[in-house]
Amino acid sequence: MRFVLSLALFLVPGQAQNASLDFLNHNRPVLDAHNCYPYDGKWTDRIGRALKTGLPVGIEQDLAWYVDPATGKGRVVVTHTQQTNGAEPTLRDHFFEKVRPLVEKALAGNDRAGWPLIVLHFDFKDNQEPLLRAVWELLGQYQGWLTTAIKSADPHDLTPFDPKPLLVLTEVPDAQERVFYGDVPVGGRLRLFGSAHTAPVTAATKAEENHLLATLPPEKLLVEAPTTYRRWWNNSWFEVEEGGQHEAGAWTALDEARLKALVDHAHKLGYWIRFYTLDGFAAGQDQGWGNAYNFGSREAVLLRWQAALRAGVNLIASDQYEDLRAVMK
Repeated sequence: MRFVLSLALFLVPGQAQNASLDFLNHNRPVLDAHNCYPYDGKWTDRIGRALKTGLPVGIEQDLAWYVDPATGKGRVVVTHTQQTNGAEPTLRDHFFEKVRPLVEKALAGNDRAGWPLIVLHFDFKDNQEPLLRAVWELLGQYQGWLTTAIKSADPHDLTPFDPKPLLVLTEVPDAQERVFYGDVPVGGRLRLFGSAHTAPVTAATKAEENHLLATLPPEKLLVEAPTTYRRWWNNSWFEVEEGGQHEAGAWTALDEARLKALVDHAHKLGYWIRFYTLDGFAAGQDQGWGNAYNFGSREAVLLRWQAALRAGVNLIASDQYEDLRAVMK
C-alpha cells in the first residue's frame, strides 16, 4: 500500500480535508485561464499563452458533441457554443496532444511535490449522455497522466489523491455525477472531480437572484460537506458584489470581508474555491473576451485580483492571463 494512502487512514476528518486542500498548489491561488480555446478559428494561441505564464495553471475547455452526418460517429469538440459544425478542434488534439511533451517530461522527472501542473477544467455545453461517456473514455486513454482518487464506499470518506501532472475538474450537474462517479464501482478510480451544489436561492427573476447571492451568509450558500467526487466550489462574482461585474462600485472593506468569508467557509468545509471571471479592460481593448465579465477598467479588476490573492482564492479565472500572472508574481 502506498504511503500516502496509509497516512490518510490515521488522519481525523479535519486533517484529511486539509491534506486534500494542500494538494493543489499548497492551497495557494492558481491562475485559471478562462475559455482557453479558439472561437471560430480565432485566438488559437490561448493554451500556449496560458502555459507560458508559468505553472501551475488552470486551463478551461468548453465541450460539446459533434456527430458526423456521413458516418454517424460522434466526437468531443472544444467550442464556445452548443451548436457544432465539425470545424471545431477535438479535445484530444486541442488539449491532450498539445500538452503531451510537458506531461511526459514531468512524468519522467517524477517531481510529485509540484503536481498537479495543470488543472484541466471542463465546462460542458450540454449534458447528453454520449458526450459524457465519450469524455470518460477519452480520460481513460490518458489515465496515466491524471490525478485520481479511489471511490470509497462512503462518499464522505475523502480518499487521498494519487498525484499526476494533470488534475481534471468538472462542474455541478448531477448528470455528470451519474457517469463520472455513480457508474464507477467502489474501489475504482475517479478520473475527474465535480463542484459543490450551491444552495438554491428563491427569487422572482434571475436579476433578483443575482443580487441576493451577495447578501446570503456563506453557510446558507454552501451547506453540504465535500465528497470524494465533489471537491471544489465554483462561484460567479455575484456571490461577492451585488449585481456582479457590471454593477460593481468601489471596492470596499465590506467587499473584502465578504470575499474572505466565502473563501474561509469553503476551506473550513474542505473545498477548493473558484471565482469567475475577473476581467477589466476599456472599450477597444477586447481580444475576443467579450463584455460579460468586464469590470470596465484595469484599475477596477486589479483591486479584485489583489483581494482574491489575499483571500486565498484557489482558482482565479480571467481572460487576461499575462496581466493576472504578473500581479500574482
